[in-house]
Amino acid sequence: MSRKSITAAAAVALAAGLAACATPTPYRPNARVQSLGGTAASGGYSEVRLEPDRWRVNFAGNSMTSRETVEDYLLFHAAELTLQNGYDWFSIADRHTDTKARSYAVPDPLYNPWYGPGFGYWRPSWRYQGAGYGWRTWDPFFGDPFFGDRIDIRTIESFEASAEIVTHRGAKPPGDPGAFDAHAVVENLRSRIQYPTPAR
Repeated sequence: MSRKSITAAAAVALAAGLAACATPTPYRPNARVQSLGGTAASGGYSEVRLEPDRWRVNFAGNSMTSRETVEDYLLFHAAELTLQNGYDWFSIADRHTDTKARSYAVPDPLYNPWYGPGFGYWRPSWRYQGAGYGWRTWDPFFGDPFFGDRIDIRTIESFEASAEIVTHRGAKPPGDPGAFDAHAVVENLRSRIQYPTPAR
């Protein structure tokens, strides 16, 4: 078996293993959880009461959670919060979704067996003589053709949505695109909500 075949098989096995362990952020209170890499990560919903009828709500997802899901969970939590406090509908005073992206280098272990997670954030770099260019420098984050086919740069995105809502009693005013009937939102989104799997 060639080196490229072994590398491809190892990559597929690793991806399958990670996919089996990694799942989208469920609908839950925001909590710090331990990730596969041993670092703390956050995810879930949270809220801050600003005034008796005004709240700032938030939902943060991990890299497996789509933007649409994050925004649905934000609306669902806003509706639940409205009903839990004895109100019927809410209006959105301010709303936005942030994208967080981070890139990292994945080396070919057949060529760089020492270049792994045991070294934390340390990464090697080289200086070498390039014909017609003089001395050149390479490292995993600012690469050029030297070892370029043996380093894979990957970018992971995650989304976090937040909104400031004002809660109201009575019937929702017709024709207001920023007003949401909390009962209708809960009813319509309930089937799309994934709750945490109970611990066995």
